[in-house]
Amino acid sequence: MAKHNLTVLNEFILMGITDKPELQAPLFGLFLIIYLISVVGNLGMIILTKVDARLQTPMYFFLRHLAFTDLGYSTTIGPKMLVSFFLEENTISYYLCATQGAFYMIFIISELFILTAMSYDRYMAICNPLLYPVIMSQKVCQVLVAIPYLYSIFVSLFVTVKIFSSFFCGYNVVNHFYCDCLPLLSLLCSNTHEIELMILIFSVFDVISSLLIVLVSYLLILVAIVRMNSAEGRLKAFSTCGSHLTVATVFYGTLIFMYVQPESSHSFDTDKVASIFYTLIIPMLNPLIYSLRNKDVKYALHRIWKKICNTFS
Repeated sequence: MAKHNLTVLNEFILMGITDKPELQAPLFGLFLIIYLISVVGNLGMIILTKVDARLQTPMYFFLRHLAFTDLGYSTTIGPKMLVSFFLEENTISYYLCATQGAFYMIFIISELFILTAMSYDRYMAICNPLLYPVIMSQKVCQVLVAIPYLYSIFVSLFVTVKIFSSFFCGYNVVNHFYCDCLPLLSLLCSNTHEIELMILIFSVFDVISSLLIVLVSYLLILVAIVRMNSAEGRLKAFSTCGSHLTVATVFYGTLIFMYVQPESSHSFDTDKVASIFYTLIIPMLNPLIYSLRNKDVKYALHRIWKKICNTFS
């Protein structure tokens, strides 16, 4: 890209998902439905795990925070993306772009490590059932979600400040539908080597460390299940971690798809497709997976529905 004279940028232009006019209306309708399902599902999960007395366990404490992060990053991206379908020139202010990018990083990194905490919780529940209530105390659970939030805030502020304290060229078109750090780096006139290296280090650490804990946890869970004598016990153990395993597989699968693509096939267009999947599709799928596969959640929904019906009858 040709470098331009340094100028003070007041706004960026987001390229959006597609430049084909005939696709704007259908995509708007599709993504609006997906976003509304995501908001209703995740808000419902947060409320349900807060008010239902039978869901006051570590597993549902983590599930509530998973729903919060899903709601957080889908709402950080979704509304602005939906509005863009009706704008000829989809602009975003300089400071709003920085804010959107920062919050997106906070929520996505937090989700990585909350999924990790959930896998550790399932390991303790299945492999150490007698010690589980003692080890997974309320204070331990709070620490296990506080650390991801604090760490993600640190990483987000570090990367955002690094990018937005650098010099941008006059060219302000971001080849994405939100303010992601990598497309923004291509607009910098200053040397981006240091920032790219830091983003790479954080990304590799976050993905590999969290994925390693998830894999080790489930390997130990599998060993414990194989050693069980009772078929009923095996089935119960599988059912308690099935929903989380499905969610983790979809989430990490999408990330791995993005990072292990050959350089020749890697492009911003494939990144956009992957980004749509984990900014809109995954937040919609997670509450559906937990509500359809988890008996406790289904029973809690049934109890709440009966209370609502009795109230208005």
